[in-house]
Amino acid sequence: MRPASAGMFARSLAGHDKGRLFVVVRVEEPYVYLADGKNRLLEKPKKKKLMHVQLDYQQADFSSDLEIRKALKAKEV
Repeated sequence: MRPASAGMFARSLAGHDKGRLFVVVRVEEPYVYLADGKNRLLEKPKKKKLMHVQLDYQQADFSSDLEIRKALKAKEV
């Protein structure tokens, strides 16, 4: 299993956001910080334990919330 890194897609497995798709903003083991560009912005990402997300090893390039939203929309289709 590859280690988590910024830019990976991640699906939440637990919590009130279960099943939602996010992008990993940064990694601080054992936590990852997630953003979706809409409810969770780059300025205030969601802190979640790594064991509570399913990583998708595809990478997304992003520098703004708009780019995150576009990447997530393309991934879900």
